[in-house]
Amino acid sequence: MDCIFCKIVKGEIPSPRVYEDDDFIVIRDIAPQAKYHYLAIPKKHFADVTEMADEDVLLVGRIFKKIGEIADSLGLSGGFRLVSNKGADAMQSVPHLHIHILGGEKMSDKMC
Repeated sequence: MDCIFCKIVKGEIPSPRVYEDDDFIVIRDIAPQAKYHYLAIPKKHFADVTEMADEDVLLVGRIFKKIGEIADSLGLSGGFRLVSNKGADAMQSVPHLHIHILGGEKMSDKMC
């Protein structure tokens, strides 16, 4: 598999992790769209929400819960936005489900 996020998860491509557990990692986005822009990347590969198996729903639920728990440590105490793109029209650039975590400043209402 030639998935860049799988390579990052395995440590084949170095990327400093701001959080890691058994389910997922959080890294900084290399092209930030907000003051703080992170990516939550499941360790299990599936391209997007349409490829999730039943057990992946629980995995993504755990990721969402943990994002809420670590938000303050990521500088997101004033709030944050979560985004997961699916497909070319949504500008998904890597076919591995990932969740953008954006915050640290007042967000525009154009993307809600």
